Amino acid sequence: MDFLSAKNIARQALPILKENLVFPILSHLEFSNEFSRVGDTIQVRKPPVYKADEFNGAIKKQDATEKPVLVTLDKIADVSVEIGPREMALSIEDFNNQVLIPAVIAIAEKINNDGLELYKDISNYCGVAGTTPQTLDIFSQSVKMLNQNKAPNYDRFAVWDFEALSKFQTIDTVISAEKTGDNKALRDGSIGKILGLENYMSQAVKNHVVGTAAGITVKTKVENGSIIKLSGSGTLVKGDIIEIVGTSYAVLQDVTLATTGVDVMLSKEITEVIEASTQVSKIPSHTANLAFNKNAFAFVTRPLEKAYGAESYVINYEGLTLRITMDYDIATKKQILSVDTLYGFKTMYEELAVRVLG
Repeated sequence: MDFLSAKNIARQALPILKENLVFPILSHLEFSNEFSRVGDTIQVRKPPVYKADEFNGAIKKQDATEKPVLVTLDKIADVSVEIGPREMALSIEDFNNQVLIPAVIAIAEKINNDGLELYKDISNYCGVAGTTPQTLDIFSQSVKMLNQNKAPNYDRFAVWDFEALSKFQTIDTVISAEKTGDNKALRDGSIGKILGLENYMSQAVKNHVVGTAAGITVKTKVENGSIIKLSGSGTLVKGDIIEIVGTSYAVLQDVTLATTGVDVMLSKEITEVIEASTQVSKIPSHTANLAFNKNAFAFVTRPLEKAYGAESYVINYEGLTLRITMDYDIATKKQILSVDTLYGFKTMYEELAVRVLG
């Protein structure tokens, strides 16, 4: 059938993808038309963040360009399905419902799932580990922390798990926000704007299980940098939040502690002297909801090259891209429909996000 061409399928698939993405659409989107391959490293310029100064007769110049960050395009989301004679005979509407929509939704779910792994980079937190957020106060706490870190007042979002959503839906203010709806509501998961946060629900929000580390202390005095030598027993895992002298840090790698001390990479720079033997505490396991400004995270995509030797079409729109490939498998005597896309994620401004514990 004519509509079952790679080009026509691609044109129908990309809007479906856009409508089912949550976290990536709320992040800083970085796209170009240059073809790339998995493993390519892309230089991405961080959006500049400025500070308004008081004018006292002379201006204070601020750099308009931020240093680029490197983002590896290390992920391909792929769904490949066999299309037999029955599927080939479907109407375009039935083909979309039975084949295309489920395939593209699976792509969107993987992208959402990969993006929300960035919670592991975020050290600022509010809420109580193990207790589902359930009052308006948690919105206020989230906004307060964003304000403290001078996050821009625009493009502020929060992504909650389904447990938090179920609690919020008993609050009159949330119900009212959800009912109002406007043209800013990007996704079915939108639950409205509250205290300046555009709120969304995603089933991909992570549950963080902490390592087994105990008796953690600072082994060697440190004055700056993002690496600290810690001693103790057990393990720290990537995404654990530790607190040292009232400041929280996210652990960026899995480590096994020892009494002799082990170097641990942290999510942000140490800016004050930390003496040896200082006690270190650890935040318990929790659900990692996120409140953030758009510039905290980058979603980087590039189009894949056409698959030569098969019918293939690459489509780009509003910073999103999909490749549709149609091929014939002689072994099974069936058409193969492959839907895939190339992307990577990067935390750009860790301080512009807050982990909201649940």
